[in-house]
Amino acid sequence: MDFTTSGLKALFAAFSKRMQAERDHLCALDGAIGDGDHGIAMEQGMAAASAAAASTEGTLQDIFNAAAKGFLNAVGASSGPLYATGFLRAGKAAGARASMPADELRAVIVAIRDGIAQRGKAEPGQKTMLDAWGPAAEAAIAGGSPAVISSAAQTGAEATSRMVATLGRAARLGDRSIGHPDPGSVSAAMLIAEICAAMER
Repeated sequence: MDFTTSGLKALFAAFSKRMQAERDHLCALDGAIGDGDHGIAMEQGMAAASAAAASTEGTLQDIFNAAAKGFLNAVGASSGPLYATGFLRAGKAAGARASMPADELRAVIVAIRDGIAQRGKAEPGQKTMLDAWGPAAEAAIAGGSPAVISSAAQTGAEATSRMVATLGRAARLGDRSIGHPDPGSVSAAMLIAEICAAMER
């Protein structure tokens, strides 16, 4: 089964719809340990990324690149450069072609993880979105099914409740950040679930 440019546009539309639906929930999570605006940032970022993807003709890489630019223009804050870099890496992994085997979306998950890690100078265990992207990428590399990959991201996001934040705005709370999941990891697990759903279509 092939994953085409129209499939990629549909995936960004799904990202946008999911972030719109979860906006208030993500803001509430962020209100406990951050600025309370993570849901708004993700909703605006993915809406812009989806619009940019929808209006771009070309290869899978062209669409990922357009989405990266759209997201960055809409979200100047922390998640903007991280997801922009992740999507640029994903575009490189997907390549200058009109379609690819849907199974190769595993490589896209790994590429997004690598881009975020490089740009954010972070690693799993620091209570960030990498605590979802990291386990998902490892599950993808290990050949896990879409359900296993999505579950790994979900479990990783839930585990952030037990972590002390050492990066980002929540780091200033120290031990008081324990007991609250990282909103960036929660939204990341949602995006990974959408990618995994696209793998199974």
